[in-house]
Amino acid sequence: MAQDMKIYVAGHCGMVGSALVRTLQARGYTNLLTRTRAQLDLLDQQTVVHFLEHERPDYLFMAAAKVGGIQANNTYRGDFLYENLMIQCNLIHGAHRAGVQRLCFLGSSCIYPRDCPQPIREEYLLTGPLERTNEPYAIAKIAGIKLCENYNRQYDRHYVSVMPTNLYGPNDNYDLANSHVLPALIRKAHEAKVRGDAHLTVWGTGAPRRELLFVDDLAEACLFLMEKGVESGLYNVGTGTDVTIRELAETVMDVVGFPGRIEFDTTKPDGTPRKVLDVSRMEQLGWKARVPLREGIVRAYEDFLRKQSA
Repeated sequence: MAQDMKIYVAGHCGMVGSALVRTLQARGYTNLLTRTRAQLDLLDQQTVVHFLEHERPDYLFMAAAKVGGIQANNTYRGDFLYENLMIQCNLIHGAHRAGVQRLCFLGSSCIYPRDCPQPIREEYLLTGPLERTNEPYAIAKIAGIKLCENYNRQYDRHYVSVMPTNLYGPNDNYDLANSHVLPALIRKAHEAKVRGDAHLTVWGTGAPRRELLFVDDLAEACLFLMEKGVESGLYNVGTGTDVTIRELAETVMDVVGFPGRIEFDTTKPDGTPRKVLDVSRMEQLGWKARVPLREGIVRAYEDFLRKQSA
């Protein structure tokens, strides 16, 4: 990748997109193309195609998506399916129409079957039923993977799909109504500390296991694939290790400095019992995650405090 190549980061205001912009700028890439939602409606096919045909970026990183935690996924099921399908189809087809040869599509580890073997290998895709709470989002992302795969086959494009595990870090969403587990725990622990509560309420039983990846590590992985010239395929991106929700909550409480106890609300769903990725395909290419979990949580909590004081 020449440093003056035009690079479009779709969704640059979000957690993943902003990490991509940070990483690209740190590496010396200067010709970055971004648009806010107000400037470019990714749900409007004609507008997206016109934009891409006019700008003709050399590379496209697809970080734009409608995202949320268990509650949001399970409540706004139609919205999650429709909006993600439309965003993906418009960007991938628009990129093809504009002659964009290199594209990095970002999905999610929720694409894999709920009860597939652990750690999860890329070839387990479409081998069993999905987790119901996030099935619409997962189906949309699977469609995006298959769209990239088949545009590669039919049109000789070089579109790569990256499936990260659970992400966290700067610019995360800390809204308790629709955030993921780690930012929700950070906010809950902080607010419990401020109020002087005796306990922290955590959804579910605390038994499910989750793998977590600092978002800047994901950005590094995406750029690694593009710089290495990888032309196709599906790649898991994660740490390859996991912790229980209980262990995660305990680490967050320690970082935040909340000394209370944990109480589990077992009326709330646990979600997938375990989800840890097999990341050997990325490791064989020469990439590994670098940010340890506790260090990442410290940096995420610092980001949360900055947002609180803004």
